[in-house]
Amino acid sequence: MSDRHPHQHAHGHAHGQGHSHRAAGLRHRLAHLLTPHSHESADKLDSALESSARGMRALWVSSAALGATALTQAVVVAVSGSVALLGDTVHNAADALTAVPLGIAFVLGRRAATRRFTYGYGRAEDLAGLVIVLTIAASAAFAAWAAVGRLLEPRPVSHLPAVAGAALVGFAGNEWAARHRIRVGRAIGSAALVADGLHARTDGFTSLAVLAGAGGSALGRQLADPVVGLAITAAIALVLRDAAREVFRRIMDAVDPALVDRAERAVRAVPGVREVGELRLRWIGHRLRAELTVVVDGEATVRQAHAIAVEAEHALLHAVPRLTAALVHADPAPVPGERDPHLALAHHLTA
Repeated sequence: MSDRHPHQHAHGHAHGQGHSHRAAGLRHRLAHLLTPHSHESADKLDSALESSARGMRALWVSSAALGATALTQAVVVAVSGSVALLGDTVHNAADALTAVPLGIAFVLGRRAATRRFTYGYGRAEDLAGLVIVLTIAASAAFAAWAAVGRLLEPRPVSHLPAVAGAALVGFAGNEWAARHRIRVGRAIGSAALVADGLHARTDGFTSLAVLAGAGGSALGRQLADPVVGLAITAAIALVLRDAAREVFRRIMDAVDPALVDRAERAVRAVPGVREVGELRLRWIGHRLRAELTVVVDGEATVRQAHAIAVEAEHALLHAVPRLTAALVHADPAPVPGERDPHLALAHHLTA
């Protein structure tokens, strides 16, 4: 190929192809005529924008439901004076407010890449995920503080039927919002939206604590509310662990190893690719990018190399969900006694 650094190549192609590849290419073009589709940049952008728009819709619809839930509970708090229900109301209001950083992240993620942010603004979702994890942690700390305070100073609760009803409303609203956000978040690959759904589920647990506490108070057991509150705090901590792990993995560019296996199989099946070397996948927001090295015939022409590289990227786009682009670098098949073509780069490598 050339003496430039591998990652400076537009496609990094040095591929070989024979009659079998030309025949496969002809079959592929015929298949395109029968099932027309496109992977042009405009189509990729439209798909990405649709994913962001879907995430925004899920976010605002579920936030509206949580806002209505918090408002309903606030009315009951004013009537009953329930401290436990007050805490639950604050949780629900906070959960609705987490839509703000995530909504900002979705809006930023739709902006085009610039010369400063060459990969775009998709990482804003990871920052929003961190904010959500911190919010879950604050909710757990608040629940623990309220439970301990009630243990130290037990208080009777009035209008218990209304409190129980408001607790059920809180649980139903949070669980619906949680299911909706988690389902859409997983569908579009947004770890932040999934984490926000888990946060809504923690507040649903808090609502159940209020219900259990109201039941205990009705039986004359004033300590039932704070004891159940501590148990729910432990449940929130478990959800916090799961949400933090998911967001941390995304920040550290972790991907499902099954995606790597699928990508390797797809590239190996491309005519002209002898072997797949290093392959990397990374999330940018809720979209994937790939970088990989393939081993090909060292006698291939530049045009032959480019054709096979395009086929390799095309195969990846079909095989890996939510992949928007792939950078393919080719290494020529080694010849006995030949000098390593990457030797000039050896002193730039680090451990």
